[in-house]
Amino acid sequence: METRRHWFHLSGCVCLSWALSAAAQTSGVPDVPSQFKLDLETAARLRPQLLTASVAATGRYTTGRLVFDRLVAEAKPEPTSKLTWQLRIVEDDQLNAYASSDGTVYVESGLAEVAGSSSGVWAAILSHEIAHVERRDWARRYLFQKQLEGAGGTIVLGDSGLMSGEWTDSSKASAEMGKFCRRMEIEADRDGLLLMAKAGYHPDFVPALHHLLHARGSGSRNASVYALHPCWGERDRELAGAYQQASIEFEHRWPEWYASPGGNPPVVVFADPPAVKKGASKQWEIQVTMSCQNLAGAVEVVLRADSTRKQTANLAQLSSAEDNDNEVRQLTGCTSPRTMVAFTAADLTTKQNTNTKWTDVYVIDAWGLVLARADLPKLPR
Repeated sequence: METRRHWFHLSGCVCLSWALSAAAQTSGVPDVPSQFKLDLETAARLRPQLLTASVAATGRYTTGRLVFDRLVAEAKPEPTSKLTWQLRIVEDDQLNAYASSDGTVYVESGLAEVAGSSSGVWAAILSHEIAHVERRDWARRYLFQKQLEGAGGTIVLGDSGLMSGEWTDSSKASAEMGKFCRRMEIEADRDGLLLMAKAGYHPDFVPALHHLLHARGSGSRNASVYALHPCWGERDRELAGAYQQASIEFEHRWPEWYASPGGNPPVVVFADPPAVKKGASKQWEIQVTMSCQNLAGAVEVVLRADSTRKQTANLAQLSSAEDNDNEVRQLTGCTSPRTMVAFTAADLTTKQNTNTKWTDVYVIDAWGLVLARADLPKLPR
């Protein structure tokens, strides 16, 4: 939908190139003036089209609406605010969410199905979008753009490699725009974490959601310098302190986790990129280092091969693939702060077919739910 470019998304990496004048100054953005209304006017103009392309959050989406109402109540918007807080569902099976400046949040049905009946996952999705609205991030980005233009440049959405007399260093300027937008996303993440913690949803639902989306192929783990959204690895790194602060707030308000609106926190697995090294036997090993939170029991690490080298597996296959020649599995309790699982050369040669390549690693729980995914580097011959 063309109008989506006006709003902010929860997606992984959206890589759009901006061509800007190198003379533009990017040293911060002024606060949004109280008289600035363009964001609300634009939202009002586009609202009829957006409402027509979406449906109310009722029926199987009721959990999302209830969580949304609770988060908005905790946000305590100004009584004089002209925002019309509402949750809408866009039935297009995509894994995305975005917010309009008027307070309407749109969640695409693919992402809504991922959230399902989990109020904690819904809170992770919606708190981020509510934060964008409260922060007036559409206006902030618009003002940032105008500040660049005021320095003598022209901003064009398109290919940063195009030649023009007005563009002297588009690569550098594109990186500056990407850096600014990624910073706004991280700030919305931080505000959203604290909002959901206060409303009774454990902040661990945020990394759990991010890792699930990464496992489903939504965005990569490492961001391009031109990306307008941070990717999952960057988010994990940047939000470490915010997770701790929000967790303290949650535990202060909800000492009995199970009695909170979101219930007990989910299992979260932070997996480092796999390393290919020589082990004690001087043979090549694939080493997966990870840490687990809120785990009672064990997780299974699945090393997977794919002859077509698809980006991700069909996740439904991972829970019933015990005899699959394209997979090797190991159970681990993941009890230490840094748990390492190694797949040896013997594991690889006994299972691998001649036409397949080891491509990725999944971590799943006892029910086959994917908790994390990591891509394999190229293996030595």
